[in-house]
Amino acid sequence: MGANTSQVSDLSDNPSLKALVGTESISENDPFWNQLISFTFISPTSSGESKLLEEAVIPLAKILIENNPRTGNFGALVRIFLGRTKELKISTECQDQLFIWQAHNALFMIRCLLKVFIREMSEAELHQQFSYQERAPGSCGETGSEDLLEELLSNLVHLIVEVPLLDITYSILFEAVTVLLVFFSYQLFHKDILRDGIIYQHIMKGRCMCLTSRLVKTLLYNFIRQEKCPPPSTHIFEPKAEGGLLYGLASGVASGLWSVFTLGGAGSRAGIDQEHDPLPLSNQSLLLLLVLANLTDGPEWPNPYRQAITCFRNTQDTSSLPVEQPHTFQINFNSLYTALCEQQRSDQATLLLYTLLHQNANMRTYVLSRTDMDNLVLPILEILYHVEERNSHHVYMALIILLILTEDDAFNRSIHEVILKNVSWYTERSLTEISLGSLLILVVIRTIQFNMTRTRDKYLHTNCLAALANMSAQFRCLHQYAAQRIISLFALLSKKHNKVLEQATQSLRGRQGESAALPDYAQDLSVIEEVIRMMLEIINSCLCNSLHHNPNLVYALLYKRELFEQFRTHPSFQDIMQNLDTVIGFFSQRLEQAGSDLSVERVQEVIMKGAQALPKDRLKKFPELKFKYVEEDQPEDFFIPYVWSLVFNSGVGLHWSPHGIELFSMDSG
Repeated sequence: MGANTSQVSDLSDNPSLKALVGTESISENDPFWNQLISFTFISPTSSGESKLLEEAVIPLAKILIENNPRTGNFGALVRIFLGRTKELKISTECQDQLFIWQAHNALFMIRCLLKVFIREMSEAELHQQFSYQERAPGSCGETGSEDLLEELLSNLVHLIVEVPLLDITYSILFEAVTVLLVFFSYQLFHKDILRDGIIYQHIMKGRCMCLTSRLVKTLLYNFIRQEKCPPPSTHIFEPKAEGGLLYGLASGVASGLWSVFTLGGAGSRAGIDQEHDPLPLSNQSLLLLLVLANLTDGPEWPNPYRQAITCFRNTQDTSSLPVEQPHTFQINFNSLYTALCEQQRSDQATLLLYTLLHQNANMRTYVLSRTDMDNLVLPILEILYHVEERNSHHVYMALIILLILTEDDAFNRSIHEVILKNVSWYTERSLTEISLGSLLILVVIRTIQFNMTRTRDKYLHTNCLAALANMSAQFRCLHQYAAQRIISLFALLSKKHNKVLEQATQSLRGRQGESAALPDYAQDLSVIEEVIRMMLEIINSCLCNSLHHNPNLVYALLYKRELFEQFRTHPSFQDIMQNLDTVIGFFSQRLEQAGSDLSVERVQEVIMKGAQALPKDRLKKFPELKFKYVEEDQPEDFFIPYVWSLVFNSGVGLHWSPHGIELFSMDSG
């Protein structure tokens, strides 16, 4: 960086950078600063090149850490940036691109240095780096009452909410969002969740707090707009014959300077290109929003950013609030819904959808009222279908979203009315026509079977079965394949139950007289029987509430009726088996009366007529199956490490940092 720099290899020898980190203090009025922030820089375009840049910056930053207490040059650089930003809004209105460009370059340099500072020192020591000023030998180097760190944080928030998003401001808005993320990246160097600190205090309680709702709204709109970084042709500066400094805007900023530390968006491998992120501002804004929303509450105050996320309303909502809510605002729900539907391939968009459905009642009501729910549900199902390629947290989020949606009976009815044609990503079987409800059942059952053979995660099982249970009373016109898969899952569970039971019996015989016999088998058997019980309740719920709507399920039940024989007298299943016995016996008798060698069509005809004739009072009533998602059921501190794993994957922290990362570098698929 610095004037005339062209590539990473030049940084260590650049005279301007040497002066910045050197032993001599530089006055803020010195022309040096104008030269320093008017640099031409060929931006890295891959994570490998970005790492090279980091490695080039680290030794320079370490020298500055050593010399800054005497020179105060870092604080001077920050004040140069703050001086430029005071007129930034006016510069935007006047199309003063040179002014915006220089402000961007100054902020980019601050970010590069901050990433190293945060790795090398505590928050208190970082705070001191902001306070040092030029001093004579032997005198104190700290300033008076000015808190430059708080000033920078406040300035960045003001910049984000006040400067309009245009081609000429895209890069500096991205830098402002990213620098805030870098400030929070202390979490990347700690195994424990950080619940306090200087930066935390400034953001949660300081001058930034009054802009809470505007910041959350702006970050949401950045996500909604999905603006791609502008091409170089949108900028008016062209290279001069003498290699003038203004060329930096075209060759540095416009060529993708913001991609220096973004590795293509956080999240799953099937999402955004890891080498180049086409939507850097949108994705970085979403990451910052998630970080803010997941900051822990203070001892005496709630997280204001979470408050803002939980209570914002639709712009079309003109009703008055009975009680004034703090940090509330209005946003276009239709635009937000569309963006959420389009971006579910990324972890952070799925986490935002979960957050809004779970915490914002206004947004949840709006989503459930949509008549195009397939636009939202299909991307969620595709995440689950490709479970092998997704990290476990993305899968969890998708399942929890389905569980929240299935808490609503109207949703459970409506998904069976949406007919889909040729679902291209479902490759196990050609589905030329299927209802959204049947497809949902197929994907959830597939997830259960994958979990049984691979991950064996009880929490994942629980969510899958809870979603199926919530839907079961409203099963309508189940696709033949969906009905078969329900019974096939029960067959798989039955087989597993018999295998574990046989192993337990053999173990008991072989260890007679030994005390450490079969606790593990007993536990396995208990879990399997719990799942079998749930599956029987799901089948029973469908038969009791919508038998006449589901001839394919009755057909599948009759075809595999021998599966249920062994559970008829089992003490854990006797009560629930009564209804299944009644249905199987009733329809078996009618089929016998219809004759032998019946075609499939004739069997289905007998079933449909029989469904109308079966007296409802012959089936015993059970309590309605209803499961509600409870956040407390999540593993402790589930979301904070998850969010920071996304931030870490985005490259906000130093790529090769060895500190504390094991908590956050979660599995990637």
